[in-house]
Amino acid sequence: MPRPTMEDVAARAGVSRALVSLVMRGSPKVSSHRRAAVLAAAAELGYSPHAMARSLASRTSSVLGVMVSDLHNAFWAEVVDGLDAYARDQGFELIINTGGRRAVRERQAMSSLLSFRPAGVALLGPVVPASAIAAAAAQAPVVLVSKASRLSTVDTVNDDGRVGAALAVDHLVELGHERIAHLDGGDGSQSAVRRKGYIDAMRRHGLTPRVVASEYTDTAGDLAVRELLGDLPTAIVAANDFNAVGAISALEEAGLRVPDDVSVVGYDNTSLAALRHVSLTTVDQPRMKMGTLAAEALLQRVRGERTNPVRHLLHPSLVVRRTTATRLLP
Repeated sequence: MPRPTMEDVAARAGVSRALVSLVMRGSPKVSSHRRAAVLAAAAELGYSPHAMARSLASRTSSVLGVMVSDLHNAFWAEVVDGLDAYARDQGFELIINTGGRRAVRERQAMSSLLSFRPAGVALLGPVVPASAIAAAAAQAPVVLVSKASRLSTVDTVNDDGRVGAALAVDHLVELGHERIAHLDGGDGSQSAVRRKGYIDAMRRHGLTPRVVASEYTDTAGDLAVRELLGDLPTAIVAANDFNAVGAISALEEAGLRVPDDVSVVGYDNTSLAALRHVSLTTVDQPRMKMGTLAAEALLQRVRGERTNPVRHLLHPSLVVRRTTATRLLP
């Protein structure tokens, strides 16, 4: 059966299409008995308003677009939870898609979201260049999560990755580790900031940094550790939690024990890290809060409450679990 339309509802209720539109928009100009008749007809036909068509017709939107860089990473799911809770409380809904951590796909994903004429767009961990973000911000308010920007038309929500990486290094040094390697996040968002935090902390302790090329995936963590097996460090600061899990898998497959032989620290404190059989020591980002702040920043722009950019920089903390331990002397 074709999707029922406003015309169908109007015919069933015996009213005009314009009156049905007023009812669907919640207008107070409709009498109670006519409102009841329209809603009863809509229920009988299974009609529901089409959000995109409604926004195109009224030139307003109650939809926020969300582009997630990597749907496989539970970190983003928890950020989206914060976005969704705040948006719904304010009468907005989310449309979500993904760029798969690739700039070409992210451009396509952003274009697709903007075609829905959303009130605003949240880009979570984007890898597209600033020019693409600026182009999007010319069409709708934009907020970035886990990505810095100097654009005055764009808001940002980040944790302090330099501090977070330093917390991981400081923790391992306190446990007696000196040969500490960092598996970096490649071209991923915030990877350069975390890498700098790691390098600065190592030098502050008088230690030699060792950065291994990697990515924000478990597969990349596995491959990076295989490269290290010939000259193994006593501790690893991984790019993120998934990267850390891949590293642990490779270590255990090589017959090494975590943390007895090698300590491992992740980043993000996702739900994966807290699982009892993983129990990963990791750097915590306040994921729900980051999502809430992102939605709040978008809606401030949407409502014209400000034009100056906001730059939220949240302080991370270390969560110590069972993948780190005092270095055993040879």
